[in-house]
Order: sequence, then structure tokens, then C-alpha cells
Amino acid sequence: MRFHNLDLNLLAALDALCRHRNVSRAAEELFISQSAMSNALGRLRDYFNDPLLIQIGRRMELSPLALNLAPQVRDILVQVETATSTARPFNPAEAAQRISLIISDYSLHTVIPPFLAAMARRAPGLTFNLRAQQTLPHLLLERGEADLLLAPLPFCSQEHPSEVLFTDDFCCIVDAGRADIGDRLTRAAFESAGHIVMQPPNGGESFAVRLCREAGLTLREDVRTFSFASMPLLVAGTERIAVVQRRLALTHLGNPAVRLVEPPVPLPPLEQAVQWREHRGRDPLLAWLRAELRQSCGSAEADPAAGIKAPTGGP
Repeated sequence: MRFHNLDLNLLAALDALCRHRNVSRAAEELFISQSAMSNALGRLRDYFNDPLLIQIGRRMELSPLALNLAPQVRDILVQVETATSTARPFNPAEAAQRISLIISDYSLHTVIPPFLAAMARRAPGLTFNLRAQQTLPHLLLERGEADLLLAPLPFCSQEHPSEVLFTDDFCCIVDAGRADIGDRLTRAAFESAGHIVMQPPNGGESFAVRLCREAGLTLREDVRTFSFASMPLLVAGTERIAVVQRRLALTHLGNPAVRLVEPPVPLPPLEQAVQWREHRGRDPLLAWLRAELRQSCGSAEADPAAGIKAPTGGP
């Protein structure tokens, strides 16, 4: 089909080329030969009278025109995909799509395992691409490069709908042999101790560090790590402290080298949310996945020690 003399099939090729910046990988994604993709790139160059992909050393870079076209073409294709999927009845057992999720290290160790276990039983044909949360994580969502974002509510975009899945409060982890520390840290002990803090791989500060700063607590950062899950392990055998989400801390209760204590002042709870693009709100697959995420997260409600409460209302 042609529109303004452009073969609309070329839009899919242009989208793949812009995302991969590689003819071979773009061809693999669309299940066509490399020569067919090279031919499509040639036709696109003729139509737009622009090189689109420019060879620089060993890599390909997008031309200014391609940089401008890429998000617009991706948005068109995502809307077409949404419209066609909405028209089809959805059966989880027959679903065969690849789902891209943007998640944090915290979600990877707490939310995702029970969710993927449920997916293996209920929708075995679905495959998943787990992508690391970055600074301004909603940008991948807005570019159509991810289907769902799991992040603290303040990190979600105001431009798209979101839903709080659960809340999780914060606690501290200390070495189990610290006889000088009771069930709650004093402010003096908290601020004089060295801390293990999580440093997001792409810069910025973790949600826990932000909360402590806003609560007026000073953290002496002795060790920065890129992984929330490593923090309890790095505390063991030291006099350092780590502020972590209680749900994550509870996964280490079987470790006799550490124990949980309360922070010197109450910290606001983490509101973990899921977000999706506004025009995909009626996508039956995404609606079903959000419901499955709620169910996976809600299973912790039965354990009062988990410190996790389902939200009473929307975000």
C-alpha cells in the first residue's frame, strides 16, 4: 500500500533501522534477508532524499532527518499495533508476543520472580525483555521501546497513566553482631555510621537516599554499589548501615550475618507503580499483564511481616 508515493511497508524497515542502526540486526528483527533490508534502505534514501544512516568508523549513526523521523514513525507503528491487537480477542494461553519491561534492581529481586512464574504457567508463549531502569526511565516508554515501566511513582511521567501496585516501607540493615544497636537506630548512630548506598548506573540518586535527604538525615556514604540486592551482603561483618526497602530486606532474613532495625525517624513509604503509554490503555494484553502484576504483588499481603500494603486508591 502506498501513501503519498511511499510504500507503507517501508515504515517498519525505517523503524527497525533507526532503533538498531544496523542493517543485519534490523533484517533479523523483520525476518527478511540482509539484501532485502539494504534494498529497503536504498528506497527510503531515495524517497526522503537523505542518507538516513551514515557510516562513521565501524558504526552507523542517524542523520538529523532520521533522528527527527524515528520517534514519529515508532509512534505510528505502536498505534497501529494497538489498534489491531484491540480488535482481536485476547487469550493468554495463545499469546506469543515479546514484552519489554523497564525495571529497577529492586523490582528484579522482589516483583519479577513471582510474576514470571505466573506467566510461565498462564501465558507460556510470552517472552520478556527486562531492561534496566535509567535516569528518566519513562523516556523509553514514550519512545515506544518498552511496554511497561515499573518504578517508584515519583519517577513516572505525568504524561501517561500509572497505577500504584503496592507500598513498601524502609528499614535498616546492620551486622547481626552489633550489640550496641537495639531495635531502632538513634539519629546519632545513624549519622555517624558509614553507609552502603545504591548508586543508579546512569547517575542520579536512589529513592532511599532521596527520602533520607528530604527527612533531614545525613548519610556518610562509605560504599556505593549499583545493586540494591548487594547491600545486605556488603553490610555483613562491618559497622556500616544500609537503608533498604523492607520487602528486599526480608529476602535476606535467612542470612544470620545481618538483622533488620528501624531508622531513627519514619520514612515515607515507597509507592511502586506500573506505567503504560496513554494510547495503549485499551490494549487487552497490557491490561491483562497489569492485572497479573497486581496479583503477584498482592500475594505479599497475607504476610503481615512483609510490611507491604496494597494501595487503597489510585495513584
